[in-house]
Amino acid sequence: MKFLSFDRQSKVLIIQTAFLGDVVLATSLVNSIKTQYPESRIDILVKKGNEGILEGHPQISRVLVLNKSQKWRSLYQMIREVRKSNYDFVINVHRFFSSGLIAVTSRAKSVGFNKNPLSRFYSLSVPHPILAGIHETDRNFALISSLGIAKKERPKLVPTRSARERISSLQKEPYVCFAPASVWKTKQLPMEKWIQLANQNSHTVYLLGAANDKELCENIRRQANGTVINLSGELTLLESVALMEGAQRNYVNDSGPLHFASAVNAPTTAFFCSTVTEFGFGPLSEDSEVKEVPKLPCRPCGLHGKQECPEGHFKCGKEMVV
Repeated sequence: MKFLSFDRQSKVLIIQTAFLGDVVLATSLVNSIKTQYPESRIDILVKKGNEGILEGHPQISRVLVLNKSQKWRSLYQMIREVRKSNYDFVINVHRFFSSGLIAVTSRAKSVGFNKNPLSRFYSLSVPHPILAGIHETDRNFALISSLGIAKKERPKLVPTRSARERISSLQKEPYVCFAPASVWKTKQLPMEKWIQLANQNSHTVYLLGAANDKELCENIRRQANGTVINLSGELTLLESVALMEGAQRNYVNDSGPLHFASAVNAPTTAFFCSTVTEFGFGPLSEDSEVKEVPKLPCRPCGLHGKQECPEGHFKCGKEMVV
């Protein structure tokens, strides 16, 4: 299908309006296309709040932002914006109706997963298998491998010079980073485990997170020994990435910061409580390890985690060896 092949000057829109970590993993597509076709133009569409992670990215020409709090109005405006941009290809990594609608009304050749409710209208749809040994970046790469892209590249984040400068004063001594929070509570290592981990550590500990993680991080800081500094809500996304890049090690849940570390190839220990790496979201850093509680019959209890343990005991977190 020659008409469904990139060329060196293709103008491409990648859509990923899901969670922040999903956006980070989608940068593997950007990196793969630009490595093979440096002259191509790549834009990316994300939901409002996630755009900061891509600020100044050297491989991305423009970041479009969908405001999901103004759902239909914002969707209509985005459809118009995408149509007038005259893309050659729209690659939809997201699997929901709204993103599918943007893709199929774009006037471009549209490619996406067959799980999208509008996939029948794509120029090309591909499977999205949840199978052991298949990482999400592999599933995403299937969207462009059929279009002539030969090699999958790593996800890639590039902290700006200003982001690096703003955190440079925090990097004078060796340190580790903890990202203790998660949107889903059953994916979040219990607070007492983070305190235990801090007490076992000989370096300065930086606690990273959003402003709404400040209370959790402050409780960890108060109860831990040694030098523990609460930076939740104090750093931009790219400042957090830059700090993680220089850490002796990053300790994370199965959540967005795990993928931050992967995108700068930073040393990583990832705690998988209610989820499992077989879902395809494990760490990609060369120096990485996964910790989990094996042989729990109730684990995993879901693909995305839950707000509370369905069994009421949360053994996958409470019995974790840190």
